[in-house]
Amino acid sequence: QGLGGLVPGAGHRQGGRHVSALASSAVPRLRPMRDTDLERVIAIELTAYDFPWTLGIFHDCLRYGYTCMVFENDDDLLGYGVLSLGANECHLLNICIAPAFQGCGHGTQLIDGLLDVARTMAARVAFLEVRASNHAAYHVYTKMGFNELGVRKNYYPANHGREDAILLAREL
Repeated sequence: QGLGGLVPGAGHRQGGRHVSALASSAVPRLRPMRDTDLERVIAIELTAYDFPWTLGIFHDCLRYGYTCMVFENDDDLLGYGVLSLGANECHLLNICIAPAFQGCGHGTQLIDGLLDVARTMAARVAFLEVRASNHAAYHVYTKMGFNELGVRKNYYPANHGREDAILLAREL
């Protein structure tokens, strides 16, 4: 719901040729998150994560000046990111692409955009954590130049106890 029912690779016929439903939308863009986005943001968060952030957490991030961005095209909210900035560092706290739009390179585009925002705010290094079990995200991050710094034991809630986080960083 709210994502238009699009499935990566799905499409339709236009003028006798097959056109990807995802390719037919405008180029995705990053913009600041607004309170009016939160209904769609939380809908994505609830479908993407077993242990999602609450609506209150997103409200607090907006209220307390975290950098909160949405990644959208003309038709859909594709994802979002939340980062904190200070002392010439940024910490990517939440990076999410809606499941219906994953596997299309949007995650890389979103992260590139978030890092560009961080650079304009004088950040020189970026940090993030990733679940040890999230191999797809880990691969994206390392492909983008993030390097493993260590492990945060029992960092994330899990279905059976807690799960470790891998701490990654890269220079900007």
